[in-house]
Amino acid sequence: MDGSITSIGFLVIMFAIFYFMLIRPQRKKDKEIKEMRSSLKRGDEVITIGGIYGSIIKVNDEIVILELDHAKQRLKMGKWAIRERAITLEEESETKEVEEDTSSEDENKE
Repeated sequence: MDGSITSIGFLVIMFAIFYFMLIRPQRKKDKEIKEMRSSLKRGDEVITIGGIYGSIIKVNDEIVILELDHAKQRLKMGKWAIRERAITLEEESETKEVEEDTSSEDENKE
C-alpha cells in the first residue's frame, strides 16, 4: 500500500514538472503569437516563417497580402505564415534613444 502511494505521488510530481516546464510556457507563447497575428494591420513590416520580409498591403480574416521591396512583388499567404513583426530601422533607432535616455537618467540619479 505504501509503495502505491509513493508511485502515485511520483507521477503527480512528474506531471507538475512537465506542466510548468513545457506545457504552460508553450501555451503562453502560442497565445502571444495569436494576439500578434490578430493585431496585424496595413503597413506593418513582417517576417514570414520562410524568412521573407515584406510589408502588409491587405489583411483579411485568414489571408494577408505582402508587398516585397524588390520589384514591388506581391504575395498572397495565410495569416498563420507570419512569424513576427520586423523591427524597422526607425523603430530600432527609437528604441536605442529610449534606452540611452533611461540610462542617462539613471546616471544622473546616482
